[in-house]
Amino acid sequence: MKNTKLEFSVGIFVMLGIAAITYLTIQVGTGSMLSGDTYLIESRFANAGGLHTGSSVLLAGVTVGRVEEIRMEPSDYSAIVTLRVLSTLRLPTDSMASIKTTGLIGDKFISLSPGADDTYMSPGSRITMTESAVDLESLIGKMAFGSVDKEKAQQETK
Repeated sequence: MKNTKLEFSVGIFVMLGIAAITYLTIQVGTGSMLSGDTYLIESRFANAGGLHTGSSVLLAGVTVGRVEEIRMEPSDYSAIVTLRVLSTLRLPTDSMASIKTTGLIGDKFISLSPGADDTYMSPGSRITMTESAVDLESLIGKMAFGSVDKEKAQQETK
């Protein structure tokens, strides 16, 4: 009888632990662990390749937000990225947003670089100075095939 109560107590404890880990995993995965109030700002990129909803937004290496939405602007075929950032973050209007990669082939994230303007962005405003993602595959392809074309041209001139 005593063993049954002990086994039941351990089973309840294990189930509560699994439930807590599941809850925290979902919260971290959706980016809801950002503390405090947030607001939305937008940025326009020529190429947002590799960036996903839920990707991190960093300022000085510190996570200050998440990518809320990525959509295409039909008028000029650019990518509009909606960022959800902490309300305590006051970005100058001349701030810059860049798409960066963690490591050589890692995940993409948005890096914010604050400007020096005296006025600050309001919720819903758009960052105009952006730097798109670098397409590593096309760079490697250009280097590889560019070298082949140079060698072929040298052989033809001989």
